[in-house]
Amino acid sequence: MKLSPENFVKHRPHTPVNRRSARFRTWLSALVLAAAAVGSTGTANAVPKTAPGTTTGAAAQPTASVTYDLGDVAYRLPGTGEPVEMAGVVRYPADLAHGRHPLVVLLHGWHETCADPEAEAARTAAEQADDLDAYTAASKKLFSWPCAAGTPALPSFRGYDYLSRRLASRGFVVVSLSANGINASSVSGDDNAAARAALINRHLKLWERLDRTGTGALAGAFRHATTGQRENVPFAHHLDMKNVGVVGHSRAGAGVTWQAADRHRSQWPAGVRVTAAVAVAPAYNVMTENMAEYTVTRLPLAVLRGTCDGQVGEEALSFAAEAAAGNRYGFRRLRVQGANHNFFNTQWSPHSGQVAAFDDAVQIGEQPGWCTDRDGAPAARRLTEVQQRRVAISYIEAFMRRGLGLG
Repeated sequence: MKLSPENFVKHRPHTPVNRRSARFRTWLSALVLAAAAVGSTGTANAVPKTAPGTTTGAAAQPTASVTYDLGDVAYRLPGTGEPVEMAGVVRYPADLAHGRHPLVVLLHGWHETCADPEAEAARTAAEQADDLDAYTAASKKLFSWPCAAGTPALPSFRGYDYLSRRLASRGFVVVSLSANGINASSVSGDDNAAARAALINRHLKLWERLDRTGTGALAGAFRHATTGQRENVPFAHHLDMKNVGVVGHSRAGAGVTWQAADRHRSQWPAGVRVTAAVAVAPAYNVMTENMAEYTVTRLPLAVLRGTCDGQVGEEALSFAAEAAAGNRYGFRRLRVQGANHNFFNTQWSPHSGQVAAFDDAVQIGEQPGWCTDRDGAPAARRLTEVQQRRVAISYIEAFMRRGLGLG
């Protein structure tokens, strides 16, 4: 009875797409170098033995990190009026003084919003007792927004710190956004993707103003990520807001595809241009009746999905391929052997000890170390949390470096 985050994604027929521009083939070479092991079918067959990304030729540079939080109800969803926070964690090169830095936005998907261990224990007990009323009551506490007094918000947006550190060390400014309010809201399907895209655009508008004028809601809002002390970071005039990358995981994978889609480019804030998008284990609304809402042909798009993903099916790759039909700038879909859904986010992974963290890979009988997905894909030797993140770093860094001009 447990409600896994993406259990309700359904299959749809698809037609494979294989349209590759000359530029895409160049990107493919970069991806092969960065990941160290890519088969001709777009499957990652091995984990890099060296630190991910070292083949890109960029020297690592020191980084720093700040957070910002404009409030748990700083934004209201159009149509429903439900509250959404405006908060993020930023990782950036410690020396911002030289030139302008591309901005990369990360967004997490659907997961519990409040770190309430008592509610989690109650939900588990209700599941074992087959008590639907108790299960619903406990889930309501875990998926509320704002969280009850004394209950901390579950920081899903901190689950990609490993990726932010790597990208920032290569010259990007990276902001990972919190979307707990959307996760606790009533919006679903295409409306959910649209809401996540709108949240990205709302943050980008603030960042564009900060870069252009040094003013706005973000001016004076930054705090040191560890101490919480106010920080004055010279972002103004040092960001390249016409060179923005977007990366979304799970339902946010659908969100960034929607945000990057041809039809929605007019919704980007003035002065902002998105130049590359990556969907990680995306949970699309495959029952949509209008693929034009997701069609991306004017910027490069990549999609990754693990062969042991217990929540999002193989249709994540075929749907993205359909959305990218006719893409003139390059489309890449990658199957990561032995990867599950949750290990891409450290907060959702068991080693975090966080509320609602779990391993969603489907185990294969009595074969320890082997896994499959919810649809019974061929057995794969499972990746550890660290190994899976190495693969994510390698592919996403290579794709962003090329797409945003740092390759």
